[in-house]
Amino acid sequence: MVVIRLRREGTKNRPFYRIVAADQRNRRDGRFLEILGTYNPLKEDDKVVLNLEATNKWIANGAQPSETVASLIKKIVKAQAKAAVAA
Repeated sequence: MVVIRLRREGTKNRPFYRIVAADQRNRRDGRFLEILGTYNPLKEDDKVVLNLEATNKWIANGAQPSETVASLIKKIVKAQAKAAVAA
């Protein structure tokens, strides 16, 4: 099964994550199918950069997002909706 999850990058005490679509059987930092975005928890603004079109394509084809990625997607969609209303 394909999962959408975080792939750890960065150094010790300086985490940086890539949001990837990967086969469930591969290791967390192992082989992946596609990079969908990034997540930098240390930044104050623009922590998450995500290609929602590609993410939605993977989810439509049966990929399951991890709990963390699902919450990040939810926050991005909510922020975009709020920005659309404000504009």
